[in-house]
Amino acid sequence: MDWLNILVTTVEAAVGVDTVFYMLAAIGLNIHFGYTGLLNFGQAAFLAVAAYGLAVTIATFQLPFFLGIGIGLVGVVILALLLGIPTLRLRADYLAIVTIAAAEIVRLIFRSVTFKEVFGGSDGRYGFTEQFFAMNPFPKGEYGIGPFGFNERVSWVLLVGWVLVALSCTVVYLAMRSPWGRVLKAIREDEEAVRALGKNVFSYKMQALVLGGLIGSFGGFIYALGYASVQPDTFATELTFYAYTIVILGGAARVLGPVVGAMIFWVLLVFLGNLLNELIGAGYISFMEVHQVGPVRFMFVGIGLILLLVFRPQGIFGDKREVALDAR
Repeated sequence: MDWLNILVTTVEAAVGVDTVFYMLAAIGLNIHFGYTGLLNFGQAAFLAVAAYGLAVTIATFQLPFFLGIGIGLVGVVILALLLGIPTLRLRADYLAIVTIAAAEIVRLIFRSVTFKEVFGGSDGRYGFTEQFFAMNPFPKGEYGIGPFGFNERVSWVLLVGWVLVALSCTVVYLAMRSPWGRVLKAIREDEEAVRALGKNVFSYKMQALVLGGLIGSFGGFIYALGYASVQPDTFATELTFYAYTIVILGGAARVLGPVVGAMIFWVLLVFLGNLLNELIGAGYISFMEVHQVGPVRFMFVGIGLILLLVFRPQGIFGDKREVALDAR
């Protein structure tokens, strides 16, 4: 068995593009769910709108890179307003229903044959990263320590991604220790009490929905740039479910919870996948085929999550009080 390959791929997965992608999605979701108590099941839609805003602006209309970033962010704000205005005055479950449906609507619009000339249909869009990599400060080569490393393109994406993670965590840390953040936590606990104190609960919820969507949308940009393409099925419902898993794993309403949760989640998936492949290749597991590795590794991660919820429902760094939501 090639233990060095297992170790290298596992360590690289802990800081890789997929981890940063889900990390940013989970940080935004943590503002919604962890701090404000908003049951947003459509986080994937925010990432999709941002990624396609960038890709379509450049690949379809040949416009500048930073204009694409701006269009993606504006699209995310508009989506948050469209989702929040009709639902945030109602019970929490209405937002859950609307967001999960909206995420699928957004994905199917991007996948639609009718709009294929704009969004690329099921094939998506590619060929929009040249301007970004033209700003790459890394000369051609490998960058890392020992056997762990990435080429200049991935290193540039990861540098931008981890800077965005650090800035996002800083914003969350400062915001949630401000009077504004304390109001969000109070809304999570009992929004009727907050309303009785004269606070505009709808306005605070809307602000949280927009902020969480914007931070999550950075993940969409990182995915688009890291893979130099966007496809609609990347932003399916399971993306949001993985983000929830990461938030719960690390601990809801904890600044570094999504960061640690994303790293653990992807390390486990990659380690189990590589380990099972090596065991099958070496003949130690004769009853399994290689194509069964993907489902089996998710099964093991699911069992681990169930055990975590049984014995430590607040997550690794969480507090039980932070998961006691007021869903009225």
